Amino acid sequence: MSKVIAIANQKGGVGKTTTAINLSSSLAVLDHKVLLIDADPQANATSGVGVDPKHVKTSIYECIIDDVPPRDIIIETSTPNLHLIPAHIDLVGAEIEMINLPSREQMMRKVIDKVKKDYDFVIIDCSPSLGLVTVNALTAADSVIIPVQCEYFALEGLGKLLSTIKIVQTRLNPALDIEGILLTMYDSRLRLANQVVEEVRMHFQDLVFDTIIYRNTKLGEAPSFGQTIIMHDAQSRGSLNHLNLAREILQKNGMTRISEADKKINL
Repeated sequence: MSKVIAIANQKGGVGKTTTAINLSSSLAVLDHKVLLIDADPQANATSGVGVDPKHVKTSIYECIIDDVPPRDIIIETSTPNLHLIPAHIDLVGAEIEMINLPSREQMMRKVIDKVKKDYDFVIIDCSPSLGLVTVNALTAADSVIIPVQCEYFALEGLGKLLSTIKIVQTRLNPALDIEGILLTMYDSRLRLANQVVEEVRMHFQDLVFDTIIYRNTKLGEAPSFGQTIIMHDAQSRGSLNHLNLAREILQKNGMTRISEADKKINL
């Protein structure tokens, strides 16, 4: 079974790219073949796994616009089982160039279909917008993870994103599912953070992952070294949180036989 998961939220700074990088690496170290697609012109997912975007000559942009075979540009990362289709700043122009293309919302799906069978998971890091590239990612995906920051404006814009997902489900991808809402940047010492967790769980119930991603210094440090959190500090809370998330997703999709008692790594 191969599953395509988009990580999406039009709000910036909610831990979307951090989730994409570290979920991908966690699934990889749990012995699943993973392809990470950087679909954000900022290319932070690319640099976050140790690939310098300045040295990227061919990216997801060329696959979408120029029909370059994705296998020709896939990069092996320093994490075993984790491969990358990088991004480049040129991706900014992709939305304009796709406007007049036939089936413009299906371009990324066509790219992914060429390599999907080679991987257990394809993770797409979307840009912080609801533009055509993000719609392409949602159209190509089997499910979407929505990172939500544990702060005051957590729910702001979430309704708009859910509306966009519903439109994609209705018109472009009826099979698209919400994998889950992921609470990120959690600080248990803050009353507001706990209130946000309660409110999100009350409104969305079973859609919310049990796993919460805590604020963690090592998690913030890792990208500056071009490393995933597991490569940077495997014993950190950030690493354990993302391993828990990966195991929860595997459990949800029936891809592991671990018991409920062993489903999580104790902190």
